[in-house]
Amino acid sequence: MSQPAALDDKGLPPGYPYRPEWERTPREVATLITLPSKSHRPLLVDCRTEQERQLAAIAGSLFVPLHEIESKLDDIRDRMEDDGSSTVIVHCHHGVRSLRATAVLRAAGLDAYSLAGGIDLWSKDIDRTIPTY
Repeated sequence: MSQPAALDDKGLPPGYPYRPEWERTPREVATLITLPSKSHRPLLVDCRTEQERQLAAIAGSLFVPLHEIESKLDDIRDRMEDDGSSTVIVHCHHGVRSLRATAVLRAAGLDAYSLAGGIDLWSKDIDRTIPTY
C-alpha cells in the first residue's frame, strides 16, 4: 500500500488549485465547527448523492443533493437560523459539485464556501475514521 502524498501547511495536496475566495480547507472548517460560539460555526451541507452519503458522511452535516439545492434554499436558511450559523460550507466528494452549489447559494445571498478537496480530503486530513471511496 502506498503512502498518500504529503499535505502542505494548509492541509492541501501538492498542486491543489486552492481558491480562498471560494473555498475553506478542511483544517479551517474543523476549527470553525469546534468554536464555542454557535454563531460562528458554519452549517455543513453535503451535496452528494444518497449512495455516496451511505458510504461516508461528516457527522452533523445537512444532506441536500446538488440537484435540490435551489429548491431547498428555505430549508437551508431555516437550518442556519436554528443553528445560529451565518455561513454555509458545502462539500461533495472532491470539491467540484460543491463549488457549483456554492455559486447557487451565493446567488441566493448566502455566505457560502466549498470544502476544498471534499470529503475525500476531510477523510485523509481530519477524520480518518470516515472511509474514502
